[in-house]
Amino acid sequence: MKYKAIVIGTSTGGMEALRSILSTLQGDFSIPVIIVQHLNIHSESYLIEYLRRFCKLRIKEVEDKEVAVSGYVYFAPPNYHILIEKDGSFTLSVEERVCYARPSIDVLFETAADTFEENLIGVILTGANKDGSYGLSKVKEQGGIAIVQEPETSEADRMPKSAIESTNVDYILKLEEIGELLIRLQCD
Repeated sequence: MKYKAIVIGTSTGGMEALRSILSTLQGDFSIPVIIVQHLNIHSESYLIEYLRRFCKLRIKEVEDKEVAVSGYVYFAPPNYHILIEKDGSFTLSVEERVCYARPSIDVLFETAADTFEENLIGVILTGANKDGSYGLSKVKEQGGIAIVQEPETSEADRMPKSAIESTNVDYILKLEEIGELLIRLQCD
C-alpha cells in the first residue's frame, strides 16, 4: 500500500461533505483518515456521533501520542492543533491560531506532508476561509496527492478556491467522486 494517511480539511458545510465522503468508505478501507473540521471550542462530540451513523470505519478524537492505524477516522479535538511527528504519532498543541483557527488545517497538512511525503493524500473541502491552502501546497511539494472539492458544489467556496489558486492540484471533484477516488487510490 503506497499511501500511509489521508488528511482532510473542512469548515463551513463540512458536516454534510464529510458524511458524503465517509459513507462511501467500507470497513476494510486500509488508509487512516485524519480530519480537521473547524468547530466551536465548546463543541461536544456531536459531529462524531452524527457521522458514526453513516460511516463503517471507527471514528474517534485524536489522543496525544497515539499513532494512526487503518480502519479509523481521526478528528482533531476542539481548540487543539494536530501535528504528526516523524514516528507517525499525533501531538496535540494549543499554540497560536493559524488563519483564525485552532485546529488548523495548515498545521495538520504541513506536519503530515513532512512525515509521510509522497505517501500522503490531502483533501480540501467546503469552507469560508483560506486555511488549508498552504498545507495542501506542502502536500503537493512533498510528492503527495492534492484533491479539492469543486468550488461550485461547496456550501462555502472560499476554501476550495484558495486551495486551487495556491496549488497545482491533481483532482478537482464533486463530493460523490472524492470517496470513489480514495477507494481507488488505496489500491495503488
